[in-house]
Amino acid sequence: MTDLMTRPTQPDHSGGDHDDVTPPPPPGPPFVPSDGGRRWPRRVAGGAAVLALIGAGGTAGGVVAERYLIDQPATTAATAATASSTRTVTEDADLAAIVKQVQPSVVTVLVDSDQSSSLGSGVVLRSDGLILTNNHVVEGGGTVSVRLSSGRTVPARVVTTDTTHDLALVQASGLSGLNPVTFGTDDSVAVGDTVLAFGAPLGLENTVTSGIVSALDRSIDTATESATGGGSEKLTGLLQTDAAINQGNSGGALVDLSGHVVGINVAIATASQSDSGSIGVGFAIPADTVVAAVQQMEARSS
Repeated sequence: MTDLMTRPTQPDHSGGDHDDVTPPPPPGPPFVPSDGGRRWPRRVAGGAAVLALIGAGGTAGGVVAERYLIDQPATTAATAATASSTRTVTEDADLAAIVKQVQPSVVTVLVDSDQSSSLGSGVVLRSDGLILTNNHVVEGGGTVSVRLSSGRTVPARVVTTDTTHDLALVQASGLSGLNPVTFGTDDSVAVGDTVLAFGAPLGLENTVTSGIVSALDRSIDTATESATGGGSEKLTGLLQTDAAINQGNSGGALVDLSGHVVGINVAIATASQSDSGSIGVGFAIPADTVVAAVQQMEARSS
């Protein structure tokens, strides 16, 4: 699945991404904001992506979901992903302290080609610059680079991808001493928990939004249509959140009040084709799924 959005003009890069979902109403290209004279293209292939939102027990109906592109120990990110020691944080906690802890571990993933420029988000898995993002952020191909929260930008390459779970590993060059994220576990997440979403919505890097976990175990059926043909994919077991997620948040982190990543942002639902912004219905790939997928991708690439 490929989703692209363009991003605001920057001194060294540019970007974008997205996908949409629909049950009954026929799909049509959603409105896409423009900024600085640049577009947020819908798909590299120029087709439409249709997603049907399915609840835990059946069709949720009536919404259009959209994906955006433009989202250890010394060994693997997956091992480092277990949240063994957690500090106690209450609802009265200072969210700024959590942001300060997590923000350096969230990056912007930039993809530039002759046809388009796009961006998404990602999280640091290893101190040497191994980055996790969504597959749909990088699947269009092109020159990849990673911008750190400090503003430093470095070249990167795609190491391997997992199209089933819409995840990808990207290796940034010439980095050391980065702060890897720590993953939580699925059994630590409950409906009503406060969460923070990190990423670069609409190219606005170092953005943080807050909300709650709205539901668990959501499934999204995706049907893709492109110049080379169509297909379908399904993402299951997703977390639902009302934290604002928009184009460019793909691959970014959904974090709990202990600063642990409980999900990787992947999609949102919109009320209509013309209104493509967040309506408070977003989705993230849960931590246990992410950790298992990372372990498998690292095994394949080693």
